[in-house]
Amino acid sequence: MNFLMPDFYPAAAEIFLAVMACVILLTDLVLCESQRWVIRLLTQTTLIGCAIITLLTTDGQVTLTFSNMYVADLMSGVLKLLVYISVAAMLIYSRGYLADRALDKGEFYLLVLFATLGMMVMISANHFLTIYLGLELLSLSLYSLVALDRDSGRATEAAMKYFVLGAMASGLLLYGMSMIYGATGTLEINGVAQTISHGVANQTVLTFGLVFLVSGIAFKLGVVPFHMWIPDVYHGAPTAITLFIGSAPKLAAFAMAMRLLVFGLFELAEQWQTMLMLLAVLSIAVGNLAAIAQKNLKRMLAYSTISHMGYMLLGLVSGVAGGDRQFALNAYSSSMYYTISYVMMSLGAFGMILLLSRAGHEAENLEDFKGLNQRSPWFAAVMGSLMFSMAGVPFFIGFFAKFSVLLAVIATGQVWLAVVAVLFSLIGAFYYLRVVKLMYFDAPNDVAPIKAGLDMRLLLSANGLAVALFGLFPQLLMGLCNFALRHSL
Repeated sequence: MNFLMPDFYPAAAEIFLAVMACVILLTDLVLCESQRWVIRLLTQTTLIGCAIITLLTTDGQVTLTFSNMYVADLMSGVLKLLVYISVAAMLIYSRGYLADRALDKGEFYLLVLFATLGMMVMISANHFLTIYLGLELLSLSLYSLVALDRDSGRATEAAMKYFVLGAMASGLLLYGMSMIYGATGTLEINGVAQTISHGVANQTVLTFGLVFLVSGIAFKLGVVPFHMWIPDVYHGAPTAITLFIGSAPKLAAFAMAMRLLVFGLFELAEQWQTMLMLLAVLSIAVGNLAAIAQKNLKRMLAYSTISHMGYMLLGLVSGVAGGDRQFALNAYSSSMYYTISYVMMSLGAFGMILLLSRAGHEAENLEDFKGLNQRSPWFAAVMGSLMFSMAGVPFFIGFFAKFSVLLAVIATGQVWLAVVAVLFSLIGAFYYLRVVKLMYFDAPNDVAPIKAGLDMRLLLSANGLAVALFGLFPQLLMGLCNFALRHSL
């Protein structure tokens, strides 16, 4: 048996991150509490290094290595860069919050890096086992992060719920993969696509496997009816961890859906699109309606996440209509654009909660935002732009994200689906605009000055401005998504 040495160059960023995580683990053992800044610096340096390596190794070509289990293409390069930016922003937003609660420990940074590594593996996976490996590395890191505050009963309960439901979803996904392997005889995503296109796969087993596969993807995206964990985990976890869960992993989940459904099971598009359409409509409806009743902002944003993931699925639903594939590229790029837009808005919204939180006080209720304009007109404007964007008000990035997926839906002739999405978007605008009303028209409950580091203030301001500027110039990000997918599909 001849062993072929794989090409390590395309996976240089993953190798660098894994090595640096081990270096940080060993470094943390010899540092005292006052030297914690060294770990933070090493973590951010690692992310910057990964970004540089990814830029240098991404050449626009589709490169396979590790026995075709790993793929480097333009889509993976773009998504990885966005993951690094999201994680770096999360670390800056979270620094003060973690320090106030004695959670600024080496294990936090290690778990974040290992979760990032899992996301990178998921994004570049070209094999069912590689996807599962990345997914479990991400999931186990997130379970541990949710339970990081061991003295909090709420966090421990949330971690247990997340772990039990996550294990069940992983089982569904693995069972679906095994059935698709039984039907096609291969675990390689490209091999699955070729086997199905040649018509030699067992259709009955393939269909059952597809159902389980879609169920596993739906859980990771957090769409109805696999959404039960999101409100409890978002509410129970420390807000810094909620920020992490609600941002970068969504990019990896989108990549997983693309790899499995579009790259691997595109011949079955009309079958999985029907399933995703049902999930999308239910998610948009349940997410928007349930969010109206929430008094806790984290729970409100949790249900908001469910509805946003439903809108993201509309792009995947619109790729093929009546067997016609001409709409595929625009539909999938609109879905990618929506995911990136949501991550940008989610980072800012949870960043604002962290900004207003302080030692002994979690600014997670709607009342905590009362009169924010009187305390800080600038950050009230930042939060207002984020809420307007999430509501889909012109001309913010959220409006064009919704507009792009709705155009993709209408292009396939499914006007009724676009009408349903618009109606629930109007309903959803209520709970976003309620936050704006509290900030500008109510008297503040808390008049304490807002204390935050200069880095957090600058980044949060840049986050709010980006939501507005990418709304004024949406073609920049839209063009990037279209270009990345055109050279990857």
